[in-house]
Amino acid sequence: IRPVDIVRWQNSLTGSTRPDGDSFKPTYLRIINNQLNAIFNHAERYYNLEKNPVHKVDKMGSKEAGEMQFWTKDEYLRFSEAISDKPLAFYAFEVLYWMGVRCGELMALTPSDFLLETSELRINKSYQRLHGEDVVTKPKTRKSVRTIKMPAFLRDEMEEFIEMRDDVAPDERLFGFTKHFLVHEMDRGCKASGVKRIRIHDLRHSHVSLLINMGFSALDIAERVGHEAIDITYRYAHLFPAKRAQIADALSELRGE
Repeated sequence: IRPVDIVRWQNSLTGSTRPDGDSFKPTYLRIINNQLNAIFNHAERYYNLEKNPVHKVDKMGSKEAGEMQFWTKDEYLRFSEAISDKPLAFYAFEVLYWMGVRCGELMALTPSDFLLETSELRINKSYQRLHGEDVVTKPKTRKSVRTIKMPAFLRDEMEEFIEMRDDVAPDERLFGFTKHFLVHEMDRGCKASGVKRIRIHDLRHSHVSLLINMGFSALDIAERVGHEAIDITYRYAHLFPAKRAQIADALSELRGE
């Protein structure tokens, strides 16, 4: 394997998109690049490989995440109105925005996961399409397994939707589509509403930013979205500007100034 082969491999990844229509994240590309480099370093050290070809080419991707995008409540409401003519899309995006679940978690949901009597949603699995087959697995992390409260309006909406989908058994997928459907509906809704285009995953960021603006703590938000509190604190620190001023004011008051 020559350096030129590494470059061609990099180009095949950076110039392509995933099956769901989204491009590979720069941070993900950097992780892949580093893993390949580690494999060749191992071969050079233990299996007499003369030179690591990855060393001679530029790294692909980036170690820094791209700019975070999100919708305000008003932007989302404009978007949801534009797609309300398709119930399957409308209710799917309602769950994504108002519950902050991951896309794979949404697509794995069954009617029995909606605990309507207690207004709760149970998250204990994730869906993805691999090699043309539907695959349902455990969630991304241990923290991802959770039961979260639904706002009253969403609870009513989902009861209505589940009644509409009386052809779906309690243990069957309620949202029986792949991510490609969501990408298509996102494009359609943004074009019709004039709202800026964001990624499907950015709806999760939108939910977190909404909760921050409402004054909830990092711990409260982390438990809801299935993250560690420290991850919320660091990743969304720029959305907590008021807290910085409050800390400084409290310290001044404590000292008596």
